[in-house]
Formats: sequence, C-alpha cells, structure tokens
Amino acid sequence: MANFFTKQLNPDWYHGKGHKAPFFEGWYYKLVNKAQDRKFAIIPGVFIAKDPKETHAFIQVLDGVTGTARYHAVKHFEAVDDAFNVTIGKSNFSRDHIHLNHADGDGILSGDLTFNGLTPFPVTLTSPGIMGWYGWLPFMECNHGLVSMDHELQGTLNMYDETVDFSGGRGYIEKDWGTNFPAGYIWMQSNHFADVGTSLSASIAVIPSLGRKFPGFIIAFMHNGQLYRFATYNGSKVSRLHVDDKTVEWIVYNKNQELAITAQRAEGGLLKGPEQEAMHMRVDETMKATVHMRLSILDGFRKTLIYEGEGKHTGLEVVGDLSMLLRL
Repeated sequence: MANFFTKQLNPDWYHGKGHKAPFFEGWYYKLVNKAQDRKFAIIPGVFIAKDPKETHAFIQVLDGVTGTARYHAVKHFEAVDDAFNVTIGKSNFSRDHIHLNHADGDGILSGDLTFNGLTPFPVTLTSPGIMGWYGWLPFMECNHGLVSMDHELQGTLNMYDETVDFSGGRGYIEKDWGTNFPAGYIWMQSNHFADVGTSLSASIAVIPSLGRKFPGFIIAFMHNGQLYRFATYNGSKVSRLHVDDKTVEWIVYNKNQELAITAQRAEGGLLKGPEQEAMHMRVDETMKATVHMRLSILDGFRKTLIYEGEGKHTGLEVVGDLSMLLRL
C-alpha cells in the first residue's frame, strides 16, 4: 500500500486517499493535433468538500480555439493506490492514455488516445519532482507535478459534435493537488517550438506557509534533451517581472544561466478552480498565447546566447492578486 513517502516520489499518483476536506486533485492534459488547428485541455479531477453535498469528481474541457469551457460533474471516482490510474464515471485516465466515455446535458465525450515518448520530470530523493525539496513538506497549500513535458499523441476523440484525430500531434501532462489554489499566480506552458521536444513549464505564485506568505517560482525548460531548472528552492532569482494587458515579461537567473521570457497574452476561457468550500474560483486560461524565450550562459560579466525561439499554442493564466510578485 502506498504511503506518504512513496506518493511524494510519484507525483502523478492520486494523493487524496484518507485526506481530510477540503482537498482537490486534478490532472491537466494538453492536446494539440498535428495540423495545429485544434487544441484542447482536458482536466479530470476530484473535489472533497466539508459539505458532502459539494464533494464530486469532474471532467473539465477547454476548447483552446473557441475558448469554450465545459464542466462535467460526475459522482463516481476511483483511483488506483500505487499508480496513476483514475476512473471518473466511465472514463479512465493515466500517464499514457485517455479513454473518454461520458454523456450529459452538455454533450458527449468519447474516444481513446495513447501517448508515446513521454518525458517525465526527474524525481530523486532530495528533489521529488518540479517542487524540489518543497515536495517533502506535508503542509503546502498547493502541490504541483509535471507528468510529461512533451510526447506524441495517437488516436481520435469525439469532442461534443466534432471528431478530432490527434495522431501525430503533441501533448503535455501536469497536475495539482492540495487544499486551495494560490491567491495570486502566473502559469505558462508551451511545447510547440521549432524543435520538437523543446518544452517550457513555468509558474510563480504567492505561497502561504506556517502563517506567512512568500513568492515562489518553478521553471522547467527542456531543449535538445537537456533540462534547465530555475526555482526558488535552488537559489535562482527574479530580475524582472512585469505584467500588463498585453504581455508578461519575466527574467530569471542563477549563477550559470539566465532565462528571459516574454509571453503575449490572448483571449481565453473561464475554468473552474478550487476554493475552500467548492469549485467556484474563476480561472481565465488561454491556449492562444505565444512565448518568446532567450536562454543565455553567464560567465562573469559575459552573457552568451545559446537558445532563442518562440513557442506557440501557449497555455497562460494570470490570476488573482499579483502585488507581492510584482514587487520582486
């Protein structure tokens, strides 16, 4: 039987068994077809509320082209204890497949996808995933995991009144679990750069811990099979963070590298997110943003550019009170 230790070393597994309310857990699948003219986010999950009437599982779907978001509440939820294998109603989700079989008044979801060539974020005893040593702290309000930064899709899904062939397309999987989303955060992700396999996942948030709040960030950038990691826990620093109605500009550095990110914001759709009592939080997410990246090697006062590129179909969320983050 899985315990706290083994689950922290497997961030993609279900962490909610025996957890007291409030608690949420959700997996985020990003799907873009080969022609790159259809894109969806599918988010299966569960919300455990203090009021049993509010406890439910869900399948949430964002159409990244139209911005339409649909939320399907489902009664049945089942999760394997020692693997990522989750059943919601008649649908099933794992790290290497999606099986959809759901129908209600908002439409029909059906079909199967498989994922090939997954690129999970490395897990070690000292750093169990993207959260680093913070992953060992049992009192974090929100935990984050990267299941696969990039992989190939195979299969077809029937999305409401549309059949979409995703074969040859690209996918991405991450997840969150805990008691609540951060009060303010920025999140962005793209794995559609000129070079297949290049992928960015980045977030910065107001993090509550032991009665105080502090800004924290985690960035993973993969290129040519090499992973570049910038995070609060490894001593990386923010030299610039600027947000306006059109752009998010963010520059981080450590003793060896600098990463400069400029994301162009775009119109999106409203997803539901967890609050203490129910799934009420309104999360504005777009899949139409673009992100420009510059990665440089630092050597004293010298800066040598080693990568520059633009990511398309970028997922971007700018949510809540960012005042603490913008003072960095």
